[in-house]
Amino acid sequence: MRMESGAQSCGMAPDRGLASAPQGPRQEPGTGTQEGAPGTGAVRARRFLLCLYLVGFLDLFGVSMVVPLLSVHVKSLGASPTVAGIVGSSYGILQLFSSTLVGCWSDVVGRRSSLLVCILCSALGYLLLGASTNVFLFTLARVPAGIFKHTLSISRALLADLVTEEERPVVLGQFNTASSMGFILGPVVGGYLAELDGGFYLTAFVCSSVFVLNAGLVWLFPWSEVKLSGPEDDLPRGRNQALWGKTESAVQRAASPQGTPVSTGPARLPWAEVLATLWGLRSLVLSALWVVFAVRLLMAVAVMLYYSNFVLALEERFGMGPRAAGYLTSCSSALGVLAGFTLGPLLRLYSHQSCRLLLHSSVLTSALLLLFASARSLDVAVACSVLLSFSTAIGRTCITDLQLTVGGARAGGSLLGMGQSVTAVGRVLAPILSGMAQEVSPCGPPGLGAALGFVAVIIMSRNRPHSGGQGGDELKSE
Repeated sequence: MRMESGAQSCGMAPDRGLASAPQGPRQEPGTGTQEGAPGTGAVRARRFLLCLYLVGFLDLFGVSMVVPLLSVHVKSLGASPTVAGIVGSSYGILQLFSSTLVGCWSDVVGRRSSLLVCILCSALGYLLLGASTNVFLFTLARVPAGIFKHTLSISRALLADLVTEEERPVVLGQFNTASSMGFILGPVVGGYLAELDGGFYLTAFVCSSVFVLNAGLVWLFPWSEVKLSGPEDDLPRGRNQALWGKTESAVQRAASPQGTPVSTGPARLPWAEVLATLWGLRSLVLSALWVVFAVRLLMAVAVMLYYSNFVLALEERFGMGPRAAGYLTSCSSALGVLAGFTLGPLLRLYSHQSCRLLLHSSVLTSALLLLFASARSLDVAVACSVLLSFSTAIGRTCITDLQLTVGGARAGGSLLGMGQSVTAVGRVLAPILSGMAQEVSPCGPPGLGAALGFVAVIIMSRNRPHSGGQGGDELKSE
């Protein structure tokens, strides 16, 4: 397929033994329905996609109402700045360890069940947050969301199940666009509610209600009207049959003739299946996906460094006030939303090679970070900021698609969960590196981000295959 050739152009061949869907009737792009099915099938599948876009919108809409108010509320409960920082970091730490487990769990038990559990547990967490009257209850309320707030990752894995490989990056870009719109509108509503009596508690209750509404939407999805591109949906054994027996002989299994039955052994408990799946993925991560995850970590830290002192740098270097910086951030975010609509034409221009598009977007992002760090005028800094929102939006979608291309969509939950864990590591490292870089200069964080970005570009460039590279040939020997 074209997407496979895009992955191979960076020296990363998709592991067919792990995740390739069985060969069957050709599917109509973006529908998950077989060619020759009634015309209503495509309409129903498109309606399913639109419902998923709404889930992403509501998820970030609800979260962004509360997140800007958290630091103010925890301080109002009597927490010192140090305690407030520790409480704030607890969410990221929980996400670091839970992302991969919950993603893998969604591969085992099915997308519908895992999506419902994650949304409802997140709703419980934000409801408890609205009832917190001291720091201990506030910290305790962050636990359910820290463990189960993976709605977007599971939704992206479900999207990967629904569409063909060529359609996947476009659909993921549209999903990111819908989610970002929620993140833009949420703070406006949250700020209005916060000014009312008991504003934080009211905002948290509304956020929890939005998550309950989201769960109801998922429950009412027309699940029976769409056909996923992978094996049987919501059947635990259908999702990861090839993973359970995965051992060190990964390449031998990948090279076995198609149609060879895979011995699954006796039935296991769901958490035993999760551990077996993660154990089966280890060879793939060490052989091919390490490049994707290394690039994801470096680019995530680079962008986080840029945002870490964005407002402060504009004020110290150019005298721009916080209000003007806020307007600039909003305009940049709006352009990032629009970037999702350009993915289709860009991918056609790049012959659906998302790896090459990722390489070029990373080069652009790194160059813009360097230009922003060395800018002498406000006009140049503003132009860099606006263009960065575009290049980073493209890069985020491409790196997600590349994870699924290299690792396979049938293990999509596990792969996207690992990616979220990698990003969580970046959230831990970025503040430390930013503080050290700011000791040198206000231009230090974006300058260091540019350096890390160019390191990512070098890694991608050096892992392109030479003609007849062995990495892809072994897996293509089938």
